Amino acid sequence: MTGRYKKMKKGKSWVIILVAVICIGLLGWYSSAVITDTKQKQEATANGESTKDKDYQNIKLGLDLSGGVSITYHIKDKNPSDKDVSDTIAKLEERAESYTTEYSVYKSGDDRITVEIPGVDDPNKVLEDLGSPGSLYFIAQYDSDGNANYTKDTSVEGGYKLNYDIDTLKANGSVILDGNDVKDASAQYDQSSSTSTKEPVVSLKLKDEAIDTWADATKKAKDAGQSIGIYYDDHFISVPTVSAVISDGNCVINGMKDYDEASSLATFIRVGAINLQLEELESNVVGAQLGGTALTNAVKAAVIGIILIMVFMIVLYGILGVVASIGLALYSMLTVLFIYWFEITLTLPGIAGIILGIGMAVDANVIVFARIREEIAGGKSVLAAVNEGYKKALSAILDGQVTTFIAALVLMVLGSGTVKGFAYTLMISIVLSLFTALFIAKYLTRAFYGVGVRAEKFYGKAKKRRVIRFVQNRVKYFVISGVVILAGIGGMIYFGATSGNALNYSLEFVGGTSTTADFGKDYTAAEVEKDIVPSVSKLLGNSAVQVTTVQGSHDVTLKTRTLSLDERQDLAELLEKDFKVDTSTIETQSISSTISGEMRTNAVKAVIISCIFMLLYIWFRFKDIRFASSAILALVHDVLVVVTAYALIRISVGSTFIACILTIVGYSVNDTIVIFDRIRENLHGLKKYSADELADIANESLTQTLSRSINTSLTTFVMVLLLFIFGHTSIREFSLPLMVGVLCGTYSSICIATELWYVMKLYLGKSAIKKQAAAPAKGSKKAKN
Repeated sequence: MTGRYKKMKKGKSWVIILVAVICIGLLGWYSSAVITDTKQKQEATANGESTKDKDYQNIKLGLDLSGGVSITYHIKDKNPSDKDVSDTIAKLEERAESYTTEYSVYKSGDDRITVEIPGVDDPNKVLEDLGSPGSLYFIAQYDSDGNANYTKDTSVEGGYKLNYDIDTLKANGSVILDGNDVKDASAQYDQSSSTSTKEPVVSLKLKDEAIDTWADATKKAKDAGQSIGIYYDDHFISVPTVSAVISDGNCVINGMKDYDEASSLATFIRVGAINLQLEELESNVVGAQLGGTALTNAVKAAVIGIILIMVFMIVLYGILGVVASIGLALYSMLTVLFIYWFEITLTLPGIAGIILGIGMAVDANVIVFARIREEIAGGKSVLAAVNEGYKKALSAILDGQVTTFIAALVLMVLGSGTVKGFAYTLMISIVLSLFTALFIAKYLTRAFYGVGVRAEKFYGKAKKRRVIRFVQNRVKYFVISGVVILAGIGGMIYFGATSGNALNYSLEFVGGTSTTADFGKDYTAAEVEKDIVPSVSKLLGNSAVQVTTVQGSHDVTLKTRTLSLDERQDLAELLEKDFKVDTSTIETQSISSTISGEMRTNAVKAVIISCIFMLLYIWFRFKDIRFASSAILALVHDVLVVVTAYALIRISVGSTFIACILTIVGYSVNDTIVIFDRIRENLHGLKKYSADELADIANESLTQTLSRSINTSLTTFVMVLLLFIFGHTSIREFSLPLMVGVLCGTYSSICIATELWYVMKLYLGKSAIKKQAAAPAKGSKKAKN
């Protein structure tokens, strides 16, 4: 049996093991430095210390974990419409996304908009970018009467000044085009005609209806030897003399200082002008929403969880567990570094993506190890079993990971804000888990064999298990799931009727009340979390309290659910009595949701489209839409069960709700695909089978993959449980439904997805078994007549 497989030479084996150990050491040192710097900067920010002059090698953290800049704008327009306000918020969100995917933009009071951006401690820089009107105009050099619209003036920004205001230029026809005529804008490098070097420019593509207008204007300017001024944000950014007629609708804006400036300008042009006039009211550097210990506790939970998983894998799988532990260590370090290198902003949803990635990294190893043990039990040598194990596990691993990657890719393209941040971390996790499981672990396994770890006892042998009759109990499983989901629907109807909200929506979804007060002394984030939050939570009977400190002042801002006038008065009395706050410094105002309607719509759209793409991929890979449709139905089942948990336990529905649902989508599909892959393998070569034979194949496949399903779920569950134990209140509210989702995803993969596929094989499609069984009976009846 070993003749077909070449044993790795002992020298090469030791080199691979040594390289792995060195990589762990170097990556461990580097990733530890990044984590340490991240914690130090987070603590400095939380304690109100300036970090401008220090060079931190830190991961960008979201407002929930680190804090950032908070800017409040006053709307100068009188009685702005709701549409203008929502449009302005949407455009500010798009501008904020040029800094990070994790931002908050919301209406506060009647005439204010607040923008919060994490990881930034220079409000002035943000103000320059976000607060600008962003209006773009292409202005002819002369009007129809020959009067100059602009003249050279080196004392002003841009080197030219307007001779008339914009409204006058619009009225006399001198404004050729504006930003609304631009179809797309992107930053790129272009060859400079004067220096023959590459220079950053903004490339514009005009809308179809503007192409002819632009062609006529450039022809007229070329023939007269005139320029066309490009005017943006109250100054000229470029005044090129037209040297050619532009008839294809493409042009460039040059004069950019660097690529970042070109990229920023392109973003703002794409977004368009802000309709309302905004003026800065106040800007502050604020502390973390979840307090200073949230990140420390999350890191502690992750480290303990990874160590426990390593011990579990070594006890369960022996030398293969050692290989998995080395791979998991490398995966964890590389994940930290990739998030740092790609400058991804890490928040609670991002942590969810990493947790899912750890589960998937362990899962890939478990699938391979189970295969290796099956091959050994089948009589193959250890070396042959290792090679066959990796070969046979490849399709299950790839299909599961690719399906989840498709979902992440769609979420990245179509999602916004929190959804996009989750997608980034999940995609990194998937790629790294594949790399460590299929490349690192494979070579390490062969290397350990090469240095002499060859006895079968080190690898284990699969035991013959009694086949469990899952399919025959399908009705029971369907009833149990139906009862749970109906209970959730009933609960939502009841709470909707009694409290007005089917789910316990947090202030991120429905808005609330913001209370700012001068506490007379500096509070650290840890002190706020320890002293202020419990008292406010007890008074309001709600643990969903967000508190931020304001750097350079004694102000603390409390964000809570919407408070009545009496509750606002009670809160003011509490602050005065327990914290000696001067009530004259207390400012209270209503705030809108930080998760905009557009963000929610994008999230729902992204989930639906990702489900469609997953369905198509599974259909393509398994050549049977019944596999695909049963997998998606099981996914919907899991989402409904998690929503039921939110409804009945009254878990706060906030930004982490979206991340939780997205995590369950990725986890559920991956789990189901592995079982379907085994069914496909066991069906190979069989063209005809009875209902009983199909049930036997389904049951055998479920039994064969049962230990893998349980072990993977257990490791993922442990990670989430530790987050629940060590985490902040908000992290617990995030971890609890995630635990429900992990358990439910395992249950649906074993008890729902395969059973749905079996029912569809019986009754749906041209090849349905019941139809084929009924066909001869109809034929014989005809013959008899």
